[in-house]
Amino acid sequence: MRGVVVVRGGGDLATGTILRLYQCGVRVLVLECAQPTAIRRAVAFCEAVYDGVTQVEGVTCRRIDTLEEAEKVWTAGGIPLLVDETGACLPQVRPVALVDAILAKRNLGTTRDMAPITVALGPGFVAGEDVDAVVETMRGHRLGRVLYTGAAQPNTGVPGKIGGYDKERVIHAPADGTLVPCTAIGDVVQTGQTLAVLGDVPVPATIDGVLRGLIRAGYPVTKGLKIADIDPRLGERENCTTVSDKARAIAGGVLEALLHLAQERCLTRCLLGEG
Repeated sequence: MRGVVVVRGGGDLATGTILRLYQCGVRVLVLECAQPTAIRRAVAFCEAVYDGVTQVEGVTCRRIDTLEEAEKVWTAGGIPLLVDETGACLPQVRPVALVDAILAKRNLGTTRDMAPITVALGPGFVAGEDVDAVVETMRGHRLGRVLYTGAAQPNTGVPGKIGGYDKERVIHAPADGTLVPCTAIGDVVQTGQTLAVLGDVPVPATIDGVLRGLIRAGYPVTKGLKIADIDPRLGERENCTTVSDKARAIAGGVLEALLHLAQERCLTRCLLGEG
C-alpha cells in the first residue's frame, strides 16, 4: 500500500487529526478496537465500527473487513476503518507513518519499528524512545506543540476549563449497567435533569448547558466510566457536530511532525503517495 498513514484510534481528538491529513491528500487508514467508547460520537469516526459508515464535517469513514477493501474506499473519496486493536495488519500495510491517537494516557503497544515515522498524542510516550515525536494534548499554552525529545505533560485527571467549568462538565457513570439515553447529543439540558439511566440508576446533568457528548445507547458501562459531556455555553450547539479547537490544534501538531520527519528522512514524496 503506497503512502499510507495509519492512525490508531478514531475518537473525537483522533478524528481531528484524521480529517487534517485527509484534507492534505494523505491516504489514511484508521485502526480501532471492537467496542470504542467515544463520548463525542457526532464527531468521531469510530462510530463506523458500529454503524458501518459515518460522516464528520462531510467526510465519510467506512468500516472495512479486509485490507483489500481499503482501495475502494480511498477511490470513492472516503476513509477506511479496520477493527484491529493490536495493529496486526501493519506488516501487510507497511505504512510510511503511524500516529497513535488512542489517548489512553499510556502506551498500549506502539513502537518505533511499526513505521518509518511514528507520532503519538499526549502522555504515556517518550519522544525519541517510544516514538519519534509526541504532540502535547494538555489545554493551554503548549497545546499542539511537537516534542522530539521527552514526554507530554502528565495527565491531571481534570478536564480543561470551558465556560468557567472543568470537572463539573464531565459526567461519570454512577453505577454499572447498560446505558439507556433519555436525551440526545445537542439537547439543551438543566442541572438535575436525567440524561440517561443505568438499570434503575438515573444519570443527572451536573450543570446547565448543551449535551455535546453521550456514550452510545446500549453500551455496558462500568461505574466511574466517562459517559457524558456538557458544554455550558448555550450558544455553541453547532460545536456538537464540528471538530473542536483542541482537536484542530493537535492535528496541526501531528501534521507538522509528519512533514518535519518526512523531510528529514527523505520520505516526503512517499508520505504524499508520490513515490
